[in-house]
Amino acid sequence: MGILNVTPDSFYEGSRINSVDAALQQAEKMISEGVTMLDVGGHSTRPGAEPVSEQEEISRVIPIINALSKRFPTLIISIDTYRLSVAKAAFDAGAHILNDIGGGQMDDGIFDWICSEQIPYVLTHSVGKFEEVHQIPAYENVVDAVWTDLAKKVQLLRSRGLKNLLIDPGFGFSKSLDHNYELLSKLSQFKLLGAPILVGLSRKTMIHKFLKIDADQSLTGSTALHAIALNKGASILRVHDVKEAMEVIKLVHKLKQYGVSDICE
Repeated sequence: MGILNVTPDSFYEGSRINSVDAALQQAEKMISEGVTMLDVGGHSTRPGAEPVSEQEEISRVIPIINALSKRFPTLIISIDTYRLSVAKAAFDAGAHILNDIGGGQMDDGIFDWICSEQIPYVLTHSVGKFEEVHQIPAYENVVDAVWTDLAKKVQLLRSRGLKNLLIDPGFGFSKSLDHNYELLSKLSQFKLLGAPILVGLSRKTMIHKFLKIDADQSLTGSTALHAIALNKGASILRVHDVKEAMEVIKLVHKLKQYGVSDICE
């Protein structure tokens, strides 16, 4: 899953798109490198990001989604939003998947809509409303807390008939640096929820803060963690750098032909 940020303030400058033409050029590049789907976002979720209005978010993403769906009719398009109004507008414009960092709790109408309309959905773990998403709760056990929250929501959504569901542990949302690494080390446990696992690790704070570098220097760290995530059960990588991610995917798949179950143990 390639990232297209239609925002002026995303944490990684290299992912920022400021026009339809730029989005189409970036999409073409990512497709040539092997991307399966593109995730379009119009609201930065970086720490300290200022909220934007729903109308502003819609005005950023809809022209991009319209253009992508017309230029690349077979491309799978994801909309990265926690707002129901934005999600509905995006699907009207041609989106296929809702990637919701709020896990349904930032907009009360999300679950009703995705279940009634059978919207393919990425269920992400986070705590609280958007303004609180980078606050860190006092977890007794972060893996248990994330597991319990996702398990309850997976059960609820399946009981309401939702068929296409992915889960995301929410690296970087409502978690400390150590929480993120503990979750990654236990990622294979989340396979028991019976849904494909999507991970968003690319160039995140957990990499460049720990390594004491900038986001634009964190490609190597991202690549290393992508290999670990794949080996521990991730099905989809949400990435800024498609070429490098595709190389990791090919190498990990090759290694698994020889029965290696966990390269990290």
